[in-house]
Amino acid sequence: MDQNSKKMAALAYKALEDKKSEDIRVIEIGNISVIADYFIIANGTSTSQVQAMVDAVEEELGKNGFLPKRIEGVKASGWILMDFGDVIVHIFSKEDRLFYDLERIWRDGNIVEKDQLGLE
Repeated sequence: MDQNSKKMAALAYKALEDKKSEDIRVIEIGNISVIADYFIIANGTSTSQVQAMVDAVEEELGKNGFLPKRIEGVKASGWILMDFGDVIVHIFSKEDRLFYDLERIWRDGNIVEKDQLGLE
């Protein structure tokens, strides 16, 4: 795992936190999958908050030179996937997050705490 992926994860975390995202989880999956180094999972409480979270992550990472390879999911849907290569951000509605339960699927990954990303 390189420093860029950790920096991207920290930037995404901060952007999500700034938009009052609920239950932000960072899961290090690089040891168990070639898909990415980190999955970031968070949820909002409304469609407009989910949209604001997506915009904030895209803007914050973009300002730092990290552009998404693709963004999938309709803005009004309950699940938006933002693929930044080594970091994949999943932004959910509360209901869809419970339904898809990605934390359970990726439980073999390591949970990364906020301070491990260099954030206070």
